[in-house]
Amino acid sequence: MQFKLTETPLRDVYILEPKVFGDHRGWFLETWSKRDLEAAGLHYDFVQDNQSYSAHKGTLRGLHFQKGEASQAKLVRCVRGAILDVAVDLRHGSPTYKQWTSVELSAENKREFLVPRGFAHGFVTLTDDVEFLYRVDNYYAPGTEASIRYDDPEFGIDWGFKDGEKPILADKDEAAPYFKDYGILF
Repeated sequence: MQFKLTETPLRDVYILEPKVFGDHRGWFLETWSKRDLEAAGLHYDFVQDNQSYSAHKGTLRGLHFQKGEASQAKLVRCVRGAILDVAVDLRHGSPTYKQWTSVELSAENKREFLVPRGFAHGFVTLTDDVEFLYRVDNYYAPGTEASIRYDDPEFGIDWGFKDGEKPILADKDEAAPYFKDYGILF
């Protein structure tokens, strides 16, 4: 296996740490291998890669998800800068329902975060000039896109902001509804 798999407190959410092969020229790593994931009991058929860029530290993207049949599992990684990545379990009936976990992903640590379907996902940039990659197992479907407030008290996510600090948000994230406004999602 070309990665170390670490369980998180949330069922079905994992941190992957790829093996890095380096020498005097630099380094090489496999960012994912269907064979290795399946050997670990994880079966995903990724169909689309996405990339985002955030110019400023404190930019928060999330909490996002797609509803219904368009729901997406994500294998994400940060290839420039650093982020705090967050997953929230929205699967009604799950033993970790409405719980969240986070991991720092950076170009330096090369970690990846595997977030299954039925979760809200978001991240906040810890540095300027962040590039972030998403590998997803379902195509983007605009009509199913949804979001939940990043500061929803139902979850109590610690994004690492100091008192009085506010994130840089897109208009849609600033206007996102609270979880209580949805009811059962998954």
